[in-house]
Amino acid sequence: MVTTKLNPDEVVPTGVTDEAAIWTDRTFRVMGTEARVMVLGGSDNLAEGAEAALHRLEALWSRFREDSELTLLNRTERGRPVRVSESTFSVISRAVDAWQRTGGRFDPTGLDAMMALGYDRDFASVRDGSSRAARHPARTTPPSALPGCADIILDSMVHAVTLPAGVSLDLGGIGKGYAADLTAAELMAAGAEAVCVNLGGDLRVMGQGPYNDAWEAGFDDPVLAAEFGRVRFASGAVATSTRSRRQWQRVDATRGAESVHHLLDPTTGVSAASGLATVTVVAGVAWWAEVLAKAAFVAGQAAGASLLRSMGVEGVLVADDGTVCTTSGFPAMCGRDTRSS
Repeated sequence: MVTTKLNPDEVVPTGVTDEAAIWTDRTFRVMGTEARVMVLGGSDNLAEGAEAALHRLEALWSRFREDSELTLLNRTERGRPVRVSESTFSVISRAVDAWQRTGGRFDPTGLDAMMALGYDRDFASVRDGSSRAARHPARTTPPSALPGCADIILDSMVHAVTLPAGVSLDLGGIGKGYAADLTAAELMAAGAEAVCVNLGGDLRVMGQGPYNDAWEAGFDDPVLAAEFGRVRFASGAVATSTRSRRQWQRVDATRGAESVHHLLDPTTGVSAASGLATVTVVAGVAWWAEVLAKAAFVAGQAAGASLLRSMGVEGVLVADDGTVCTTSGFPAMCGRDTRSS
């Protein structure tokens, strides 16, 4: 995960070129994670409005809410088209497109597999060993590959989605990324001069940043923090996929206790064992950075780095043994000598 180093509470943060800049800073919880919205310029209530907007999107896309559009879609009889809001249709369309462009390495059809692993409620409850989720019964059938998006029908004329038999959607990470993109764009349209939307470490920034017109983000991962310090970028996004943040013990009636995490391997339907601990991607928009971070994680170090290069984005991958590899341009973004994976 990466975190912004900008702290509006500091009198003059190191490297900030506009000492007179006044930032509005708002922190809250949404979409199962900690969120932070920072706004420069515009009316005083922009950050407050952004919080409300993010809660509205959560109400549409959360798989944990009985009344969300996603839940209603997943519960509708298969083969029947369901009309949804424009924003919900947009994020589902992006998820299907991402599945196609990554060769299935990113797959939003893993809801049933995730439930079978015990992630059937908010993660705070999953992590609690006394919860129902942690004691999820053994599967009645062996795990299998995710069904994929090939037979999902999208009707853009009326914003209708038709799910085929055996397919249920989980918009998790891509939903957070797209929510950050939408919120940042709305803030700029409302008169902000610069914005940073941080949803659990997935960042979307727009406008001129505070560090010589750029933005900087630091790494929570100690390996990356020691080697790279910070990553510096202009308007765009950073996203991280890591197995360490949403990892829990699942008690299975057949296999006993096992450690699992939320990043599924679409070819097996269980937690990915790709040899990677974390992947961070810098891209133009947050939803795409989120997609590629997850796809690269599933692919493994060599294939994941190749995927990032083929998509024209920069990133860094850390293996379980601490080995680090990067795309060719990533070290330079951190002020380091260029090195490639």
